[in-house]
Amino acid sequence: MNLHIQKALFISLVCMFSAFGLARELESSKLDKVAVIDGVPWSIEPIDNKRFLIALRQGSLVILDGETGKASPVSGAPDVYSSGQGGLMDIVASPKEKSVFYFTYAKPDGKGGAPTLAKARLNGSTLESWQDLFSSNVVVTSGRHFGSRLAFDDEGYIYMTIGDAGERDNAQQTDNHAGTIIRLNHDGSMPKDNPFIDNKRFAPEIYSYGHRNPQGIIYDSKRKQLWAIEHGPRGGDELNLIKAGANYGWPITSHGKEYWGPINAGEAQEKDGIESPKKVYIPSIAPSSLHLYQGDKFPRLNGILLIGALKLTHMNVLDVNEAGQVLEERRYYEELGERIRDITSDTAGNVWFTTDSGSVYKIRRAYE
Repeated sequence: MNLHIQKALFISLVCMFSAFGLARELESSKLDKVAVIDGVPWSIEPIDNKRFLIALRQGSLVILDGETGKASPVSGAPDVYSSGQGGLMDIVASPKEKSVFYFTYAKPDGKGGAPTLAKARLNGSTLESWQDLFSSNVVVTSGRHFGSRLAFDDEGYIYMTIGDAGERDNAQQTDNHAGTIIRLNHDGSMPKDNPFIDNKRFAPEIYSYGHRNPQGIIYDSKRKQLWAIEHGPRGGDELNLIKAGANYGWPITSHGKEYWGPINAGEAQEKDGIESPKKVYIPSIAPSSLHLYQGDKFPRLNGILLIGALKLTHMNVLDVNEAGQVLEERRYYEELGERIRDITSDTAGNVWFTTDSGSVYKIRRAYE
């Protein structure tokens, strides 16, 4: 048997095993609707083994009791620019400070909102010591493409996605933060080794650029990989493996079409000097979030990417490997007809997700 046939057989066996594992884990699970909250729960983050902090896009926060389904208001949130896709957006717990959470929100600025990173301490049902750490130099006036997801790596950096603000040319105009992923220290200061720190043509916070509207980002500590997922135009949503200083092409390259007609968006699908996506979704699923499962409840899901889909209303499940290849894709919960907004997991390994209808769901073992 020659080497090419052996390699093809190996990949086929890996994909077959992966598909069996994903099916066995989620298709044998139980889905519970835990609560319905008034508003769009843009993000959900565990506080402890039964409570969750939830950000509502209109600008308020609640604490959800995962056992009773009761949602209690939280005070101390800032004023936000709540318009279109913007408002109070992501929440991520600090990996270093107990009871401290990082937030993204559209900070009011004249006629629009500037994507902003902040942190605060949760004391009971009150946010204390709110501190803006970074405010982008782009003001979104269109109500579209704020980006605004967060991820921490193991080296003390935080990454924030920022959309192109509804103006596609922004993503290649590197003196602004639109259409980029930025990297900061936990206190909001500038890392000295950012890729463009000495390049005057770039805003120094930029880690990668050429993004359209990245609404999901995670860091895989085991594989040392930074993944982001973004909305394409009509078709062409992208899963990207993020590299320091790389250009991801928008609007020069795209796999999507223009909204006004069957015309290709961009000059080409691929070009030299531009990073190509690891997966393209045609038609668009409208990816809203990205979660790396690392729990014990569903062991075959460890290292699997879970993606919320808005337009095609499902949970998108991807198995990826150390080489950045997508081995298997599956789709779950399409029958709900829900725009899945954010996904997380609790300390016991159960999976939770929110939807634009205000619903909060829990995925658990069927026999529990």
